[in-house]
Amino acid sequence: MNPLLEDFNTAPFSKIYVADYKPAVKKAIEITKQEIEAIVANPEKTTFQNTTEALDFTGQKLGRITSIFFNINAAETSDEIQKVAKEISPWLSEFKNDMILNADLFKRVKSVYDIKNSLDLNPEQTMLLEKQYKGFSRNGANLNNDDKDKLRKIDAQLSKLTLEFGEHVLADGNAFEMHITNEDDLSGLPESVKDAAQLLAKQKEKEGWIITLDYPSYIPFMTYADNRELRKKLAIAFGKKGFQENENNNEQVVLDIVNLRHQRANLLGYKTHAHFVLEERMAETPEKVISFSNDLLKKAKPAAEREFANLQNYAKKLDGIEQLQKWDSAYYSEKLKKELFNLDQEFLKPYFQLENVIEGAFTVANKLFDLTFEEVFDIQKYHKDVKTYQVKNNKGEDISILYADFHPREGKRNGAWMTSYKSQQIFNGINNRPHISIVCNFTKPVLSFDEVPTETQPSLLTFNEVTTLFHEFGHALHGMLANTTYNSLSGTSVSWDFVELPSQVLENWCYEKEALELFAKHYETGEVIPMEYVQKIKESASFHEGMQTLRQLSFGLLDMAWHAGESPETINSVKKFEAKAFSDTQLYPDVAENCMSTAFSHIFQGGYSAGYYSYKWAEVLDADAFEYFQEEGIFNKEVATKFKEHVLSKGGTEKPMILYKRFRGQEPKPDALLKRAGLL
Repeated sequence: MNPLLEDFNTAPFSKIYVADYKPAVKKAIEITKQEIEAIVANPEKTTFQNTTEALDFTGQKLGRITSIFFNINAAETSDEIQKVAKEISPWLSEFKNDMILNADLFKRVKSVYDIKNSLDLNPEQTMLLEKQYKGFSRNGANLNNDDKDKLRKIDAQLSKLTLEFGEHVLADGNAFEMHITNEDDLSGLPESVKDAAQLLAKQKEKEGWIITLDYPSYIPFMTYADNRELRKKLAIAFGKKGFQENENNNEQVVLDIVNLRHQRANLLGYKTHAHFVLEERMAETPEKVISFSNDLLKKAKPAAEREFANLQNYAKKLDGIEQLQKWDSAYYSEKLKKELFNLDQEFLKPYFQLENVIEGAFTVANKLFDLTFEEVFDIQKYHKDVKTYQVKNNKGEDISILYADFHPREGKRNGAWMTSYKSQQIFNGINNRPHISIVCNFTKPVLSFDEVPTETQPSLLTFNEVTTLFHEFGHALHGMLANTTYNSLSGTSVSWDFVELPSQVLENWCYEKEALELFAKHYETGEVIPMEYVQKIKESASFHEGMQTLRQLSFGLLDMAWHAGESPETINSVKKFEAKAFSDTQLYPDVAENCMSTAFSHIFQGGYSAGYYSYKWAEVLDADAFEYFQEEGIFNKEVATKFKEHVLSKGGTEKPMILYKRFRGQEPKPDALLKRAGLL
């Protein structure tokens, strides 16, 4: 029996073989089709219960299987898994189209929608009905048969291309390594980084040290290595992913994706892909997003230009650098920051042992939301590095299962993300609790090599990694505390420009003395982080905020340029198009060998197309929300309970602004963000 087709609670990783995925997906699609057929063939009068609600509860098995598969494809992939992904993605795309373009099914959904005002529905039921109807109407249910066929072809091509895009980025990233044999070339690097590089070389049976494009290797090298030529070599390799003359080149892939998305939007009656996407977001239109971005740009650009000039002068004074390049940015920023605030990321690391930071995040969640986390060892995992936790509330009731996967390895994509293996929903009177996962790429514990390998040094995080962990844990809380009837509205199933609020707001606790005292303890002495460091962390929080804001805005505006333009078919050079999109936000000279778009996985592989602006959008929300906590106390139970009840547990059951105002008592104002960023 295929383990994926059996009934299971937590994912049965140890029993699953790669060969199981295809037959399981095929069978689960058949089962879901039968469930849909039963709704369509129901002879009784069409009702909310036997149509809208019934449809939301279809496809449970398919959802579980595909969530396991695609999570593995991101965190523990292989050539075989990537091959399966290429085969099953078009099936899923075709199945989705079969459902949306099923005229009899849409007729039933529409007949409920047409009488919605007479049905006495609660807000969640109303939202489900609207979302479901729009899911059909916005994706081709009203098209004629020829256009439906065109849509099917476009969707099949898109699912293939986005997978290909990700494979190319991963392959180029894995193919590069910088092998160093002269220890002088490591000048400036902290011992822990050298040890990790030496361990990597040993694992690959080479002498010396190996630096890769994985973040825990790449970022410290770019931040601390004195050898400018090697920083340049590494930065160019990082920026070349998907932009080389090899089989992983993504230039045509990008143009094809952009053109197909545009054709799809036009086919559905929208001016551009961005108009299609944003209709269902808080921002509503590309015009609003561009205006929001340009307003912030106006406020941030003067500060960014001042910071850049200051950094350039500093590099010139220090090392005679006439023109600051991209590979100088992290290096001189870190030196200047250290000088201004007497704050060294490496000096802070001993206070941020990974296990303590995890415990700190759990303690914050306990103080705010009454949650407890117990590591358990009877839940199957897909890799030995993964940790599993049982999450309960203060009444001892099960809230969630949490998986946590913290270290880089070859089959895992870069970056950090939260995902789910099982959504929360209430079905047949039972509240099915969610299974949530966070995935990061933090430095592994390393052996220190003297004469012989000695005891392992634990995984020590930079402060940036601490905020990353809290960020993903904020998403996880959104998933774990979900408490809705329908899984399609549960947890992080919210408007994309609202989804970053829980994650970004939680980062704020990393800067607060009251929170840091809970977990920032020296891994050898147990000494709590000295308060002058906490003060410096707070003071340095807005260091180079102008440049950081400009960088984020540049990514959002590039995304808009790709997806809000009316004639993408006229674009023939990805590099030239990108350079034009960056012209208002550019500080550093362009690097001819590099291109951002060909590795911009957020928008060409992930779900952020026409949505990258949402990071900044959510920052306005998070600064405003945290200001409320600061006013009342960062562990104030009343404010925390409001946030849990009106934001974290409600998912997408009502419009985001309604939920936010219920929590905050007012609409968010950008002033809190500008004040925090020192841009007022």
